[in-house]
Amino acid sequence: MISSITAYLEELKDAFVPTVAKAEDDVEEDEEEEEDDEDEDDEDEEEEQGDQLDALREECKSTEEGKHLVHHYLECVERVQKAQEEPGYEDLAYKEDCVEEFFHLAHFVDECAAPKLFDYLK
Repeated sequence: MISSITAYLEELKDAFVPTVAKAEDDVEEDEEEEEDDEDEDDEDEEEEQGDQLDALREECKSTEEGKHLVHHYLECVERVQKAQEEPGYEDLAYKEDCVEEFFHLAHFVDECAAPKLFDYLK
């Protein structure tokens, strides 16, 4: 009984797979040609403009409060890296991370950049 069901499913699969595979190949070739043309245009535009959000974030990091938060985060990273180099680090019960400092910095940068971002959108 199971062997007859398995044989039926194999026949059914063989009946559909070549047809579907052939149709997908034809569609993929057409899509690739269209995507190549579109990619060239999109790449030119992206290279010229860049991401406005990245520029705004860098601008926010260069403000007085942003510099303070970046400095605080980098100090923490340096502290953690020095602690990792010391022998016995793996056995410590508490290992410092810079998650809190990172989130303070990320929150500030996003809050600073968000209102300005919509001025750059088309």
